[in-house]
Amino acid sequence: MPRGSKASYTSKQKRRAAKIEKGYEKRGVKSKEAARRAWATVNKEEGGGKKSGSGRGKKVNRSASTKGGKKAGRARARRKTTTSTGASRSTAAKRRSTAARKAGKASARARRKTTGSGGASRSTAAKRRSAAARKAGKASARARGRARRKKSS
Repeated sequence: MPRGSKASYTSKQKRRAAKIEKGYEKRGVKSKEAARRAWATVNKEEGGGKKSGSGRGKKVNRSASTKGGKKAGRARARRKTTTSTGASRSTAAKRRSTAARKAGKASARARRKTTGSGGASRSTAAKRRSAAARKAGKASARARGRARRKKSS
């Protein structure tokens, strides 16, 4: 079988590669590069063409597509929307606000986890200040105790 032959691939794999390729071309990737990336994705996820024989089937790993989709989504969210239509502008704004909201929830969750309670967390600077105040309070209490002992003796 010549190098680059797609004869051992199933029709489903060929359809998937064609769909992935079309997506890349839609985003401005050249045809040859789009085809290369599409087949690389199919190979990564399905382990190449199907081999004959019983028990040779492997579960499909969609991690490459998931990663690519996330990267493309983030890139799209960062792009300027001034030349876009009104609908795509509002969609991009919704995407940004949703991302900001999710980030806010994540940081609130992290705060709750560190404090151990459901309440709001103080900043590290505030924690340091209160720790320093407690230390100073203990030191002054010790000093008062020493002063009382000196007086009594």
